[in-house]
Amino acid sequence: MLSLNAVHKSRGLGSQRYSLVIPALQLGAGEQLAIVGPSGCGKSTLLDLLALVLAPDQVGQFAFNQQDIGALWRADRQSALAALRSQHLGYVPQTGGLLGFLDVRGNIALSRQLLGLQDDGRVARLAEQLQISDQLAKRPAALSVGQRQRVSCARALAHGPQLVLADEPTASLDPLNAERVMQALLAQAREHRTACVIATHDEPLARASGLQVRRISCQRDPDGGVTATLGEAC
Repeated sequence: MLSLNAVHKSRGLGSQRYSLVIPALQLGAGEQLAIVGPSGCGKSTLLDLLALVLAPDQVGQFAFNQQDIGALWRADRQSALAALRSQHLGYVPQTGGLLGFLDVRGNIALSRQLLGLQDDGRVARLAEQLQISDQLAKRPAALSVGQRQRVSCARALAHGPQLVLADEPTASLDPLNAERVMQALLAQAREHRTACVIATHDEPLARASGLQVRRISCQRDPDGGVTATLGEAC
């Protein structure tokens, strides 16, 4: 479903340069992966590449859902990239990213509504399974941080994506709620055979959750810039 080889992305020049190198990354349907490393190592940059919102500088291979993503970027086919994002990707931002003027039901249903999908009961089922069904009529401001993260997870899954990307989804939670949110997200992804890539600094939680783990390591280069490299599974 997802296959990358020799994908590079750089920002800045000289001592201000940051480069991310992805030697290889393959992910099949339903597989779940954690990208771990400290803040600033490039986890979010990697997710932005996988989310098809950041164009790579160099591509050996970048295929998603049988589409040549490198070719789409080179041809500047923004509409095709946008269609892939909306139909096949779900995203869980670090802070939830909920719309304050919508209630919980409206926030969860948003990804389906943008695609013109009818209500098939999935919103209510996800809310029940993620233990937020009693919060559906509330606005995000009335929820706890953990509840907002579960709403964000439900929204990312509501339209049946093939791949969910989550950027530090438990970073702002206490350990108990972090474990609850992580397990809730992964359980729903597994039930629907949705692949997941989760960026996190919490490697013990990732391993305890049964995720395959790959680290990003950084080195200082002779020009003063930094190169970050995605390592193999460990």
